[in-house]
Amino acid sequence: MARANVVGEGELTLELVPDWEQLPSGWSHGDVAGVATDSQDRVFVFNRSEHPVIIYDRDGRFLGSWGEGVFTRPHGITIHRDVVYCADDTDHTVRALTLEGKLLWTLGTANQPSDTGYSPEGRANLLSIKRGAGPFNRPTRLAVSPNGELYVSDGYGNARVHRFSADGQLIQSWGEPGSSPGQFNLPHSVWVHTDSRVFVCDRENDRIQIFSPSFELLSMWTSVTRPGDLCIDASRGHVFVGEMAWNTDETHMDGRPFAESRLAQMSVRDMQGNLLTRWGGDDPCGPSSFASPHGLCLDSHGDLYVGEVTHTALSRSGRWTPACHSLQKFARV
Repeated sequence: MARANVVGEGELTLELVPDWEQLPSGWSHGDVAGVATDSQDRVFVFNRSEHPVIIYDRDGRFLGSWGEGVFTRPHGITIHRDVVYCADDTDHTVRALTLEGKLLWTLGTANQPSDTGYSPEGRANLLSIKRGAGPFNRPTRLAVSPNGELYVSDGYGNARVHRFSADGQLIQSWGEPGSSPGQFNLPHSVWVHTDSRVFVCDRENDRIQIFSPSFELLSMWTSVTRPGDLCIDASRGHVFVGEMAWNTDETHMDGRPFAESRLAQMSVRDMQGNLLTRWGGDDPCGPSSFASPHGLCLDSHGDLYVGEVTHTALSRSGRWTPACHSLQKFARV
């Protein structure tokens, strides 16, 4: 008999773990912008509540929280060698912290966005970006390369990816607003593979662009829908992509109408971008379905965690309810 909430197929079969997250009584977190795991498979949930970083063990038991009063709008989180990197997009900074939340250093200057011409007003606010500029104007995520260099996607108010040395010195910035190869309409996440290729979720262009470490364009995947985040299982050669919906009563953030309706979904691809499996249903609040998959990570067991900005995605249409999930765990079968 088939089990409920089993998704994927073959070696990519996973099963939703119902009621995994055990929040303390009276707590809530609303939108989950990002999720990451440390070397002990503890799960760090970067969310937009009064407790920005909530920590669980891999069975969903609450361990603690930190970051209260620190972040203005949590976005992307990455943990590499047990250093936690948090992108705060309205503070225009990326912070490096210990697993206990102690600040190590900061990239960018708080409350000082770079000059791109950006204005946050209106749904089509990407049109206000007149030029690419330096770090940062609403950064979205940091990735660490095998040689220790740091790459930061700088998305909502800029159209660039920045490359830093391991000690935080700016080496190079790349990108301009637009839809031509090498240009960006909201670089929403970045991932550096073990072979040093740089994967960029070019969300509002509905594509993933792949670069060399020095930003030579190598390839482009165009068979994705508004990719919000990706993570790579290097041992198996699988790329997990969170794809956001197209809603015909809305537009892209550069003003272009959506040509059709598409559901939010998870997809898994090989290293050439070929689709291996996908899942997600009609009800964005239903189990194993999605409202807006925004942050992904895999633990050492190959289990998948998906954070969603559910409240933001569904409030405009009036579909959000407190019962809607914003964090799901899928265990490898």
